Formats: sequence, structure tokens, C-alpha cells
Amino acid sequence: MTVLVPTMGALHKGHQALIKRARTLSKEVVVSIFVNPLQFENKDDFEKYPRSPERDIQLATLAGATEVWMPDYDEVYPGDITKLSAGPLGKLFEGASRPEHFDGVVTVVNRLFEIVKPTAAVFGEKDFQQLAIIKAMKSKVEIIGVPTVREFDGLALSSRNIRLTEAGRVSANVIHRALAAAHLAPSVAIAQEIIDSTLATEPAFTCDYSAIIDEATFELATDSTRNKRAIIAGWIDGVRLLDNMQMGERR
Repeated sequence: MTVLVPTMGALHKGHQALIKRARTLSKEVVVSIFVNPLQFENKDDFEKYPRSPERDIQLATLAGATEVWMPDYDEVYPGDITKLSAGPLGKLFEGASRPEHFDGVVTVVNRLFEIVKPTAAVFGEKDFQQLAIIKAMKSKVEIIGVPTVREFDGLALSSRNIRLTEAGRVSANVIHRALAAAHLAPSVAIAQEIIDSTLATEPAFTCDYSAIIDEATFELATDSTRNKRAIIAGWIDGVRLLDNMQMGERR
């Protein structure tokens, strides 16, 4: 049994949590590191994406990876590229702000699955919409989600965090504060008001979207929705950040 942990590198403790989870499932854990150009709508963002291959190998190995695979572009995309569609879900929220982003995600994930042929693959819940879209792919690979790993102040770990200035790093905590403050609100309307008012206290944060959704459908949640999740995305220092949190208790 082979378990794949697909990454774009710049590994951190969040990636290590994925690798450790994979290792509980199998003795054979492959960590792929490939910065996929198809999922970047902005060439500058692609070029600025952090890369640290030597450190990545060390962190992946320490976490339990048995193979670190760093394919080049031609290995992943030999010849002409047939881009797959992420479907209707790929056009909502993150997909609405980043057209074709999720098409690029499902295309590369499909290629990684074709090459590695894993039994299972592990992804983080921080990119909750991405996780949902990958689970919806018509694949025989079992998809396993792992809870978000956070900094001491709640900020979701992300490879992009290293691009924040010192002041921006402090400001970025407003996202987690908003989610945590709304977590046990008595209604969806109140939870949304808490999130928006909290985000508004941080002038350095430019909000793209904030919503409370049905985890299963990504439609806007109502008070009768069984499993609700708040999702937030925006920018600080020109760096795009996103996070999410389940609202209330599962019933």
C-alpha cells in the first residue's frame, strides 16, 4: 500500500502532520513536491511561490516519508495538456476569485495519481474547498483529510506565511480571531456578523469573501444546516490567506 502526500514544497509542520498521518496508514509514504503552474492565475504569484528543496527533503524524511519525489514539468505534463474540469464547485468562492484554479488542481492531482498509483492520498483541511473537490474526483484513490495545524496564536500554517512582513504576520491573526469568535454563535446571521465585524477591525486585511456554508454542498448555511463551516479568504501584504472552521457542534 502506497500513500501519497501531494505538496508544492516549502514544507512546514502542517505538511509534517499530513506525512505523519500517512505513515499511520502505510510504511510506504511518497511525498511529491511540484509547484503546479496550472493552478496559478498569476505568473508573478507562481514565480514568488517559496521553494526550499533541501529543507523540504529533511522535513519530509523526519516526518516519516519513505520517498520524496520532485518531478520536473515534463515528467508531470509530457506533451499536450488536457485540463480537467473541477465542475460547478470549482467556480464558487475560491474558484470565483481564481478562475480555472481548481481545474489546475484536479489536473495535477489526477496526473500524480496516474504516475504514483497510490492507494490513498492525504490532504489538509486548511484548503477545505480544494479537499471537497478532490474528494469529488472520480478516482479509486481514498482521500483522507487532516485538521488544520496552527501557529501559537491560531494562524493557519501556510507556505505563503513566510512572505508576510513582521507587521503583516501580526495582522494575519485577525482571520483566526474572527473564526474563533463566531464558533459558538447562536445563529448563522450572528456568526456572520461577528466574523465580518472582527475582520473589519484590521485595516491591513482586505477581505475577498467570508461566508458560512453547508459543508456538504457549499451552499450558504441556514440555522437548520447540519454541518456548518465558516470560510474566509483575503490579502495582507499582497499575500493571499485563507482559513476555515467548523461552526458549533455536530448534531
